[in-house]
Amino acid sequence: MSRSDVLERLFGVIEARKAERPAGSYVVQLLDGGVEAVAAKVIEESHEVIEAAGLNDPEELAREVADLVFHLWVLLAERGVNPSAVYEVLEGRFGIGGLVEKASRGPENE
Repeated sequence: MSRSDVLERLFGVIEARKAERPAGSYVVQLLDGGVEAVAAKVIEESHEVIEAAGLNDPEELAREVADLVFHLWVLLAERGVNPSAVYEVLEGRFGIGGLVEKASRGPENE
């Protein structure tokens, strides 16, 4: 599997768990809790990423970021949003400075 395919494969597994609902699945457990449960895990994992960043341990930071991405992908699946929508937003931002892009959103979207 190429590195560029891993996020698509991950989302496919999450979508399969959502559809098939196998017993004992962590993804199913999260989805059964609704957006609140998944969002709570995203918040928890975000904090762990920040803590890992302060440790100056690249491997730990990579593990925590992987956990965060996983939970973000579960959140997308829970809300019925395909990662391609995220990729489109990111692609649209290439060539636009971050401050310019942020200012273009307006004060209500900051």
